[in-house]
Amino acid sequence: MFENMTYEYILKRVLDRVSSDVDKRQGSVIYDAVAPACAELAQIYIALENTLAAGFADTAPREYLILRARERGLEPYEATYSLCKGVFNMDIPIGTKFSIDKINFIAERKIGEHEYEMRCETAGEEGNMHLGRLIAVDYINGLTEAMLTEVIVPARDEEDTESLRKRYFDSIDNIAFNGNKADYVRWVKAIEGVGQVRVDRAYDGGGNVRLVVLNAKNEPADGALLEKIKETLDPEENEGMGMGIAPIGHRVSVTTAARQTFRVAINVTLKSGYTISGIKASFQKVIEDYFSEANKNWESGNIPIYSAQILIRLLDISGVENILSVKVNGADYLVVSSYMIAALGSLEVI
Repeated sequence: MFENMTYEYILKRVLDRVSSDVDKRQGSVIYDAVAPACAELAQIYIALENTLAAGFADTAPREYLILRARERGLEPYEATYSLCKGVFNMDIPIGTKFSIDKINFIAERKIGEHEYEMRCETAGEEGNMHLGRLIAVDYINGLTEAMLTEVIVPARDEEDTESLRKRYFDSIDNIAFNGNKADYVRWVKAIEGVGQVRVDRAYDGGGNVRLVVLNAKNEPADGALLEKIKETLDPEENEGMGMGIAPIGHRVSVTTAARQTFRVAINVTLKSGYTISGIKASFQKVIEDYFSEANKNWESGNIPIYSAQILIRLLDISGVENILSVKVNGADYLVVSSYMIAALGSLEVI
């Protein structure tokens, strides 16, 4: 709106208002008198432009988008804490603290023989990335083995700005009300560990609601997370009675997506000094990253897989001279089956 109000434009306008019989050249008295004021006016117009942009959700920077979202009862999802499985050679006290790679985990509850649910002290996805040998912060007599073996409920980072912006507009386009589909999406996504969710109303008869979810890493959710969602929305022992968030009369079932594996075949020409065996791991990483990126759109519908997109990414790998062909299950394009996510099954490089 004020993009034309530059320093040069304002200065020209001011000097044009001065009589032509006065010296207006740079360095003259009149020029030196008005130039600083014009510079300040240009800064004011820049501030006005930024203020205008901050007032609209479509262009607001994060801090002002948060204020706008609060008008609709929305807040950025906070970073969560990962829950992992710890396996020991003996029982340990609840609350015992262990470290791994400078990250601390605390034993929260026993889940099996010498197995404990361990909560990371560091919020965000960092807590999903540290499996291996644990070191007790305080000495425990008789403890000879302590391993963090798997992530039970992955953590997520604080919601990014564009995700919040999309959720803000979704709250306008899809009004959450009285347990409708938008309400279920909002309820489920607020639960720690949830990444994406699809809602099927009147599934298998009226009053039944099926939720299909992915975890915070956009992977199939494990039983612990599914149970947590079920108990939050519609506890098993009082199903349909409105004892959770779900309205009375709604019987909620919770499941997760399955992986659909794909066979990828690549015909490649390598630069001198490179071998297929030496570069195959890089190919695998690129393809897995592409599938992971595609799975981020699982919630919006079926996921398209383009062999051309894989080809473009492979060309960036050091040592690749040319990619002659890429086939996914023998095709150039396909769509992941409904309610499934894409995963690499096998990779053939020739």
